[in-house]
Amino acid sequence: MADPQSYRPSNIPEHPGVYRFYNDKDKIIYVGKAKNLKNRLSNYFQANLATKTYRMVHEAVRVDWTIVSTELEALALEFSWIKQHQPKYNVQFKDDKSYPYLALSLNDEYPMIFITRKDKRPGLKYFGPYTNAWALRNTFEVLLKVFPVRSCSSANFTRARKSKRQCLLGDIGKCAAPCVDWISKEDHQQLAQRLNAFMESGMENILPKLHEEMQNAANNEEFERAARLRDQIDSFEKAQKSTEGNFSDDLDGDFISLYQDGFHAAGSIFSMQRGSVKGSRSWIVDQEMVLEGQDVLTALLYSIYGTGAMAVPRNIYVNSEPVDKDQLESWLESLGTSKVEIKAPQRGEKVELLDTVKRNAQYSLIQYLSKRATDAAVSGKALTEIEESLNLGRTPLRIECFDISNISGTSVVASMVVFEDGMAKKSEYRRFIINTDEGFDDTRAMHQVITRRLKRLIDDRKENEAEVAELGGKPSKFAYPPQLIVVDGGAPQVSAAQRALNELGITDIALCGLAKRLEEVWIPGSSDPLILPRNSEGLYLLQRIRDEAHRLAISFHRSRRSKVMLESVLDDIPQLGSARRAALLDRFGSVAAIRKADVEDIAATPGIGSKIASIIEEHLSTITAQKVNTETGEIFGT
Repeated sequence: MADPQSYRPSNIPEHPGVYRFYNDKDKIIYVGKAKNLKNRLSNYFQANLATKTYRMVHEAVRVDWTIVSTELEALALEFSWIKQHQPKYNVQFKDDKSYPYLALSLNDEYPMIFITRKDKRPGLKYFGPYTNAWALRNTFEVLLKVFPVRSCSSANFTRARKSKRQCLLGDIGKCAAPCVDWISKEDHQQLAQRLNAFMESGMENILPKLHEEMQNAANNEEFERAARLRDQIDSFEKAQKSTEGNFSDDLDGDFISLYQDGFHAAGSIFSMQRGSVKGSRSWIVDQEMVLEGQDVLTALLYSIYGTGAMAVPRNIYVNSEPVDKDQLESWLESLGTSKVEIKAPQRGEKVELLDTVKRNAQYSLIQYLSKRATDAAVSGKALTEIEESLNLGRTPLRIECFDISNISGTSVVASMVVFEDGMAKKSEYRRFIINTDEGFDDTRAMHQVITRRLKRLIDDRKENEAEVAELGGKPSKFAYPPQLIVVDGGAPQVSAAQRALNELGITDIALCGLAKRLEEVWIPGSSDPLILPRNSEGLYLLQRIRDEAHRLAISFHRSRRSKVMLESVLDDIPQLGSARRAALLDRFGSVAAIRKADVEDIAATPGIGSKIASIIEEHLSTITAQKVNTETGEIFGT
């Protein structure tokens, strides 16, 4: 790593400009802009830098800059260089999809229309791009009914001409079938030109024209043509309604929201026209190397509009204002043809719509993280990082994690989850009921569950070794030892688990704990925790394992508590023994269902007469008045 002072520049100008940091391979690793280059660059060579900034300036070996006249020019130049060089320390939004276009081959002897995501080629007329592929395909289907230009491949067209047999598209009225001379070459070219003119006009006047043609056809008693036109009108109206929502007609513009969760972020956009959602799309931000303090929303706006794939609307609504709002508006105006306003509404329908867009961004991020969690390459990297960080000596291909759940020491339970090769193996999850006869505390419960798990491992291993030797076959699931045990907690929980390992003489299983507060990793015998980098795949995997154990423990605790509370509620009812309680629960399923039933229904239960039914109803109504949840038995207040 280079010493930043070794390349710290002098005589830095006090003008607006754009600066670039280079590494030892002369590759640009960061691009930034500044209103005052001297003030901005001086900050990179001070002490107490943030973690990622420190890493960047030590990786760099030189820095240079370009002076411009205004902040707007600096913003445009910064975006241009980010697009060209893709520096790893700049915010980079990832989009795994290209935009679809509608393409028309007007120069062909028999023009063809089709949908494509490929790079533009000469000789084709492109319309788009479209942000909503589903809406585009709906429109494409309607266009083929109104303008039945051929849409088949060249191979299919040649085959149809040789066989003198049209394809299915011709049979269903979505192609004029020039391959079998249903329409002449000249008429087909004119049809394609009409389609081109219609697309260039923005498809605004099609419905009035179709209504006029339908009426003329009906007046001339061309009823079959009038019926076809009627069907075409119906198809267009359905295509328009398919993208409409329950929004006001005055909603126009792009609605953009950013969702951030820790070190991950995603952005989404809804393109609105007259209250209809014409398209939506999401981006995932790669923040692994992003420097502290960067404006992610500004980078998102550049990802959307800077590539030229999407037109710049007059109004852009965001869920938070970007830092360089004025400069961004000027830059966006230079890309479009009209004045652009970036607004952050505070109330009303626009805020509700932005919330919806933000939920889309959130679920896009969830899908991205879920996909990453099942990526073998990512899992392999995470396991390697865990091995190296904890000095394990071998890769932890099987990891078991334990968590304790209770309320004031009651209904104490524990969970065990299993991850193999970085993937959850739910068939081997286990749940434990903790024995609290000797008292309860979290460390005692952790010691107990680890002891029970490892005793089972030892017993199963002995039994299976004998069985496999005698009969052949595979060992049971619990006979496979984990390479790493993770406990939910800090030093006390790790010490309790280590004590269980020592008592059983097990020395070949590694152990660590993950504390929730600061996500610290604790290892046995260490007075200080291990702090993994926040962008570490290993830390992310440990967090997922810990969270899964916590989820399983909480769900098991709730079910246990509910059962105990239900039984205790019925225990307090006079003249209601175990047989009658079982009969009631067997018939109604819960105390809540019993409370909703009338006296006659309760009395119809085997062993319950009208007298006991009245006592049950009176007792349960008293509990309700005391604000007790009759499904769980929890008291909410008096």
